[in-house]
Amino acid sequence: MDTEARDQGPDLSPITESAGQMAGVSTRYLDGYPEMLAAVLSSGRRLTGDELASRREAGRQAAEHGVALRSLLDLYLGGTRMVWRELATPGTAAATVLVEACFQAASDAVVALAEGYDTAHHIALRQEEAGRREFIDDLFSERSDLGRLAERAQHFGLRLAEAHIVTVAKADEPFGEATPASRTVSATMTNRFREHDLLIITKDERLVCVAPSSLPEASTEFAQQVTSTGPRNCRVGVGRAHRGPRGVLRSFGEACRSIDLAERLGHADRVVEATDFLVFEVLLRDRAAMSDLIATVLGPLHNTRGGAAPLVETLDAYFSHGTVPGAARALHLSTRAVVYRLERVSKLTGYSATDPGQRFTLEAAVLGARLLDWPAHPLTPSG
Repeated sequence: MDTEARDQGPDLSPITESAGQMAGVSTRYLDGYPEMLAAVLSSGRRLTGDELASRREAGRQAAEHGVALRSLLDLYLGGTRMVWRELATPGTAAATVLVEACFQAASDAVVALAEGYDTAHHIALRQEEAGRREFIDDLFSERSDLGRLAERAQHFGLRLAEAHIVTVAKADEPFGEATPASRTVSATMTNRFREHDLLIITKDERLVCVAPSSLPEASTEFAQQVTSTGPRNCRVGVGRAHRGPRGVLRSFGEACRSIDLAERLGHADRVVEATDFLVFEVLLRDRAAMSDLIATVLGPLHNTRGGAAPLVETLDAYFSHGTVPGAARALHLSTRAVVYRLERVSKLTGYSATDPGQRFTLEAAVLGARLLDWPAHPLTPSG
């Protein structure tokens, strides 16, 4: 009977309960630990691999159930003190060895506990990031399930019933989740608008800000941060406000197209808005009609010496600056040379850049040439 009692060891459940009450944590995460320390105090051994694995599992479960690491460590250190007071035998020759063994075991257990805790957090972060990327892909896809998308959006701080404005930054150097510019802009925007629902992401090597239309200053701040801290040759496009899940995709498309149009038209501003390019969006929808306009109005310029390019460039400068002197300065030509070229255009095409009745047609053809990069690229024949 005495041998059986000795093998079973003392009842340490009161220690487990007391430690749990003091730390304010469920005792389930401490189960088995006092018995491990008791075994260490009786033999001076180290914790076994299985015992350490059980502590890692306890740490993982605690993390998954939202227990703070500070409270968990308080639970274990409190349990260690109580076991020591209950079982240690001071004054013996082996007391020093047992003290070292006990606290070495406690240290090993706490390290294993923290490892399990960290592992659970790393897994949760990876799952969260994977879910975030899946949500982003669905948000910018025309084939996603709108009902499911709206449900998941709230988890990421978006209320898709509202209208949203999407602002896009594009640069020669691609934006990535881990690039310094992306991290800096994201941190600044989060700190500035922490009380609001913003989504700062990367998409197709662009940095993207999705903000409610009730917060237009977010687009302004995002553009300022990107152009001041982002890569060189960075351009920002701002879409219009649109409502619903498809509204985010539509605004994103407008922002991207405004950047593309600004580049093709040689727009000087680094920040451009979709509303500034609505007329070009209309023109591009009927590419065949635009090609016909360019061929009909500007096609005869191909027949001049030097080709059409210098004359189209002169027309573009004249329409952009409004005067012959302004165009001359932009082209680094004399006013006489600009006047000569404009007269040459009028003679070849029959359209005068200075005639109010003919200017609109000629300017529309020049804009179309810029959009289609003519005459560098041939026009698509109409059906």
